[in-house]
Amino acid sequence: MKTITQRELAARSKAVLDDVETGEIYHITRNGIEIAEVRPLSSRRRFIPVEEMQRKWRNAPRIDHARMRAEADEFFGGEDRVGDGDGPWEQGRG
Repeated sequence: MKTITQRELAARSKAVLDDVETGEIYHITRNGIEIAEVRPLSSRRRFIPVEEMQRKWRNAPRIDHARMRAEADEFFGGEDRVGDGDGPWEQGRG
């Protein structure tokens, strides 16, 4: 992500939009305050190299599944969990 002023955006709009087209994100400031973000509408890249995915996975936070389930049960109430054998998805089975 890059930060540029409103004036820089006006002066270098073609270069900025060329960067955005390649995936760069810009934050635009006015009087020192960030007021906008310019980002690509969608990623044109459909293929992500294996090395990049491996790097992203290595840096991803570890997930504690038991803690995540406990938090979900606490938030949603664990008594109506799907797959417990008596929910609406199990009706009519067996």
